Amino acid sequence: MLGSQLIIRTLHERGVRTIFSLSGNQIMPLYDACLDVGIRIVHVRHEAAAVFMADAWAQVTGELGVAMLTAAPSIANGVAPLYSALQAETPLLLLSGDSAVGEDGSGAFQEIDQVSITSPLTKLSLRPVTIQEICPALDSVIATAFAPRPGPVHLALPFDLLTEETGLEDVPKAATRPGGSALDAGELAKLTALVGEAKRPLVLAGPTAARTHMRATFEELRDRLGVPVVPMESPRGLKDPSLGSLSDVIPDADLILLAGKCLDFTLGFGGAATLGRNSRVAVIDPDAKMLERARRLLGDRLVLALHADPIPVLTALQVEPRVGERTAWTSRLDEALRYRGNRSPDGAGGDSLGPRALCETVQSFLSCADDPIVICDGGEFGQWAQAFCQAPIRIINGMSGAIGAGVCYAVAAKIARPGSTVVVLMGDGTAGFHLMEFDTAVRENASIVAVISNDLRWNAEHLIQVRTYGPQRLIGCELSPTARYHDVVAALGGVGFTATSAESLRAALDSAMSSGRPACINVALAGEPAPAFSAIGRATTSH
Repeated sequence: MLGSQLIIRTLHERGVRTIFSLSGNQIMPLYDACLDVGIRIVHVRHEAAAVFMADAWAQVTGELGVAMLTAAPSIANGVAPLYSALQAETPLLLLSGDSAVGEDGSGAFQEIDQVSITSPLTKLSLRPVTIQEICPALDSVIATAFAPRPGPVHLALPFDLLTEETGLEDVPKAATRPGGSALDAGELAKLTALVGEAKRPLVLAGPTAARTHMRATFEELRDRLGVPVVPMESPRGLKDPSLGSLSDVIPDADLILLAGKCLDFTLGFGGAATLGRNSRVAVIDPDAKMLERARRLLGDRLVLALHADPIPVLTALQVEPRVGERTAWTSRLDEALRYRGNRSPDGAGGDSLGPRALCETVQSFLSCADDPIVICDGGEFGQWAQAFCQAPIRIINGMSGAIGAGVCYAVAAKIARPGSTVVVLMGDGTAGFHLMEFDTAVRENASIVAVISNDLRWNAEHLIQVRTYGPQRLIGCELSPTARYHDVVAALGGVGFTATSAESLRAALDSAMSSGRPACINVALAGEPAPAFSAIGRATTSH
């Protein structure tokens, strides 16, 4: 078989059935090989969209997400989403076509050092230079994508290797993944004692814990250990609106266990103002660099630094659950997570809807929908969506703070779960990034519903400029009042609606669902600052 056939058959053997891609010269042999094994290629309109879709696929399914791009300008266009996937801890494989090994250093068409470009944004980036290196390289990147902590990987594939005979008739068996190292009995005993003695313990977990396929594991840990578990996946950290007023309560914890949650800006770098002056902190992390950072930032407040995958460690804990003693603490945490402040006027005019009312209307729709999935995208409005819209599966723009992937995420989620009701909420600025992927949605029969909150501006930047420089120095924030995003979607083969009130939005949502086609609802929005909730005083804004 050819090198291209070996790669695709190997992926098929490893369970890959869908690849997100934009075609190009150097990957045509891979396209051809997909036909033979029945791997579906979802063909997108921009390279970044393919990588974003692979990210969403992995988040929804728990499987490896695979994107395939061609060389040089193509992979360059797909680089930015790797950063999002890295921050989201998504197991994602990016395959890229590359110039031939035999032409290295000769000025070949689209010759560029791809590995140097992607290495800072991936866990591992490789370029095999002989046919014998293909399978070991592929096994290595796949294993690395899933190893704690999960993340994106990249494999550059020179064209001459794709068209070279391998001399193989069958796909080699997958290399055996090394088992995890044995847990240190002494450190496990110390952690057991810390958790057992704590009166107000709390586990803060990283983005992986927010995934649907991991939720049951962490809920079981909470029930068995009697310790609340809070996944964190937002760049706003403890000020993430979907965490309510949790930041008010955190300083009162007597033990904070960081289970795969990086100590970084989202936790105020471990400062006493964020984690409390008297809180003891224990860290379980597969990355030794994260443990060293914790030692440096926490000093004497760090009571344990354990180099390990958090799940096996927490699963191995044998702690008598002190549920009764911790009832008040657990209830206080749960109440804080639910807190959304007092209902206040939305600030909407006669021809626009306030962001909270918009999100609550969508949430009412999601609550009655079949197998709902919600995607929250955007800056200022995205925070309103995260605060007031929930579903069993949720994808947000994540720790990277990137915006614009919402439509891509939604299309991939719908392809992964065709029976789901997939709603993406995003701002009008965000909509401009990948609106053309509605063409992909139409071709792939992915009947997503996009709700675009249209306040005619980049609201986050607008608010920053007004606050910092004054309203007379606004620049580069306004968007066109004549933009008709819903008509663009209709022109691409979907359906479009407008809404200016909760009633018209509800009607549009129902019509969008009954259409059975990809849909866009353009909602006139009264722009407001994103919320940040505090039960100590009044609800504040995040600015």
